[in-house]
Amino acid sequence: MVLLATPHVRFHRSFLEAADEFRAAGQHQYDGILDWPPEGDFPGLRFTREGLEDPDEFRRLVDNRTGDEHPGSLRPPGWTTATHWWLEDPDEADRFVGAISLRHNITHPLLATVGGHVGYGVRPSARRRGFASDALRQVVPLAARRGIARLLVTCDLDNTASARVIESCGGVLEGELQGKRRYWIDTAG
Repeated sequence: MVLLATPHVRFHRSFLEAADEFRAAGQHQYDGILDWPPEGDFPGLRFTREGLEDPDEFRRLVDNRTGDEHPGSLRPPGWTTATHWWLEDPDEADRFVGAISLRHNITHPLLATVGGHVGYGVRPSARRRGFASDALRQVVPLAARRGIARLLVTCDLDNTASARVIESCGGVLEGELQGKRRYWIDTAG
């Protein structure tokens, strides 16, 4: 079972290795691993792979990720509060294998259409081990505790692996919109 860990500086080296794997695989868009925020610049809050070599800058990323669940935390306009977990390999302490985020609401039009409540990613070398399915399965009851009765989870139309993850966790396909499959997961079930 993958471990949901609070973002922490102990993952520094492994996080950077994962960022390099994502970059080598051509996955520059991954949320929070390579360049954050992923679209455009946001004054006062910008992280890059190169900048995160600096332990102080990495600490700033960790602080941002852990503080993001608080309404007053720094975030781009329209972005919602969220809880972030880093996925830790259960067989290798401090090995970052990916991340999963629970957005607390999806009132922003982009989140309500294609973003959804949950975003996740697993580094290429750790895929096909069930980490994404296990992480999503663990997040569903955490969403229920936050009062979220139904989770919207989306994936790209051509991402069959992610579609299988969502379906294995109870996701029911609503349809397709703007290049995404839209699934709903009942958190009470």
